[in-house]
Amino acid sequence: MYKSVKVADMYLFVDQREDLERVPPSLLARFGRPVEAMRLELTPELRLARSEAPTVLEAISTRGFYLQMPPVIEPPATGKERE
Repeated sequence: MYKSVKVADMYLFVDQREDLERVPPSLLARFGRPVEAMRLELTPELRLARSEAPTVLEAISTRGFYLQMPPVIEPPATGKERE
């Protein structure tokens, strides 16, 4: 798993045997220089913080990578919504 140096909380999951071979150059340009964040054995039962392991595994199998985007942070309510 790699983290982006350009975008906080953006991660790229790849098969370590293929590494970044199947990741499109346009995605790598947006992602920035990949920095290895961790290595893990991904199984369907593994609990991940923001993604479902079977979804990640399927994406890696079919596309060669899974891109985990940063969480969307909703702006705080201002109270004007009630007017």
